[in-house]
Amino acid sequence: MADARNLVLTLDGGDVVIRLRDDLAPKHVARISALVEEGFYDGLTFHRVIDGFMAQGGCPRGNGTGGTGEKIPAEFNEAPHVRGAASMARTQDPNSGDCQFFICLDDARFLDRQYTVWGEVTSGMEHVDALPKGEPPRTPGQIIKAVVQ
Repeated sequence: MADARNLVLTLDGGDVVIRLRDDLAPKHVARISALVEEGFYDGLTFHRVIDGFMAQGGCPRGNGTGGTGEKIPAEFNEAPHVRGAASMARTQDPNSGDCQFFICLDDARFLDRQYTVWGEVTSGMEHVDALPKGEPPRTPGQIIKAVVQ
């Protein structure tokens, strides 16, 4: 992928680089990229971080109940939900992805082909591991800045 783009999330501990997978989920990557360009994710928190499972963020309300109102059709694919996989959160409706996403902290293949993997962490996973745990954490970790490059 010569023209591969990355999403860089600046967290308290440092940068997390996520390779965007347009080849797997073009609509999800386009939507996330548009939200990043608007500055949507800047200042949002990881409101649900479960040790050994995943870290979820991107909720404008900070509690998992918010969104933008723009749903993305499911783009389930063959990419596995393994450590470092970035995937879209959703409700029971497969086509309800919006702005919330999660990063797998460990193997979560039971989610395969039920959630849309749209990226993979290529560096900075230690900063995701260091996020405060909880649902919600007492002091949630924050996305200081998000950029696509």
